[in-house]
Amino acid sequence: MEIRVLRYFLEIAREGNMTKAAGRLHVTQPTLSKQMKELEQELGKKLFRRGSTSVSLTDEGMLLRKRAEDLLAMADKIENEFRSLDEITGGDIYIGCAESYLIKYLAVAVRQLNEEYANIHYHITSGDTEQVTESLDRGLLDFAFIVEPPDLSKYNYLEVPEQDTWGVLMRNDCPLVEKSFIEVSDVLPYPVFCSEQSAKVDLPRWCGEHIDRLNIMATFNLSGNAAVFAKEGLGIVLTFDKLIEISEDSDLCFRQIIPALHTKMYVIWKKYQVFTPVAELLLSELKKILK
Repeated sequence: MEIRVLRYFLEIAREGNMTKAAGRLHVTQPTLSKQMKELEQELGKKLFRRGSTSVSLTDEGMLLRKRAEDLLAMADKIENEFRSLDEITGGDIYIGCAESYLIKYLAVAVRQLNEEYANIHYHITSGDTEQVTESLDRGLLDFAFIVEPPDLSKYNYLEVPEQDTWGVLMRNDCPLVEKSFIEVSDVLPYPVFCSEQSAKVDLPRWCGEHIDRLNIMATFNLSGNAAVFAKEGLGIVLTFDKLIEISEDSDLCFRQIIPALHTKMYVIWKKYQVFTPVAELLLSELKKILK
């Protein structure tokens, strides 16, 4: 199976039309159709449902699309790494970040590097710890910023010197606004929005035996999306402080919870990982900042 053929396959999947895909790929339609038939024969599965003017993916085609996207992302990353081996003036760095105000330390490191290396490009994706570590394990990332203790059997790490503080994000007309601090019993009557990771890992540390009474209406990977639901009066958000900017004109406000709940952040990378020169530069800068 060739990388080139997988790129052809993905272009057809995106366009939903063999002729349009052929035009974008600068190949003839018969050539493209022949390549796809050979790919189906190689895999022993039908990948497309062919209509009169369009094509759609079968279940097997959907599976290949997911795998092909991962493979091509890895292939592109490898090409970028080797292109950067002979030059230290620029290159690409791939980073996965859990949502946290403490990402400011990454921003500081990037700012410092940009003063000397203006041609470094940063590919930053957001997700919970499970999502970013999965991408790290598959080799799609150089580093991950996570908000739970790392698996020391798999990763090297740096610890961020500060920690995130938990609290409740809510509308200004919510009765809980009158409180200086929010207790577990205060939130039990309200629909709650939080991340799936926090529901499993963090909130049980705060709620204790009351965790099953917490009315989790929806889980979000990004607090910004949860805040939109809170603005609409659908419930309250249990999240980190400083993730959502609160001003005098804002419809939302934030109150810390008691007993206080804090979460540490870590920068991790795979053990025995071989970095590109630019990734080494970022690691060196992070070590200076986080020491």
